Amino acid sequence: MSLSIGSASVTNLYSEHQRWLKGWIQRRVGCSDEAADLAQDTFIRVIQRQRKEADFTIGYPRTYLRTVAHGLLIDHFRRRKVEQAYLEALQQLPHEVVIDLQEREIILETLQRLDKMLDALPPPVRETFLLSRVDGLTYQQIAVQIGVSERTVKRYMQQAYVQCLALML
Repeated sequence: MSLSIGSASVTNLYSEHQRWLKGWIQRRVGCSDEAADLAQDTFIRVIQRQRKEADFTIGYPRTYLRTVAHGLLIDHFRRRKVEQAYLEALQQLPHEVVIDLQEREIILETLQRLDKMLDALPPPVRETFLLSRVDGLTYQQIAVQIGVSERTVKRYMQQAYVQCLALML
């Protein structure tokens, strides 16, 4: 069944598949409210694509919706992981250090943006960047560890900086 996606078709797609999609997501996240939000986000993505591509069609609606939702689930779990790591780090702070709610939200949002920037890097570039900036290894040490030349490490670092700057702007 191929479905051309116009505004009426999006309504049909929603009414025919929303309950199924929410249930599919809920089995993965375990929370009805989160599942409802992610299902809504999935349909928003469909609408956004439909607005960009006038001839947009879906061959298999459930397969397409599941694919879009899967991408959203990956982002959701990544955000949850970053948030959990942040909360655990907060618990390690001395009790005298108090970070107000607004500062916490800013820090969490910044961490999530950093995670997204790092995820946009090709794997060897990301690994090189993290080994340098987080682990503090020299370019020579990185080259030995990942099995490339020092020149390649420099190129990877340049790529990482350019990508991060581009995403920040």
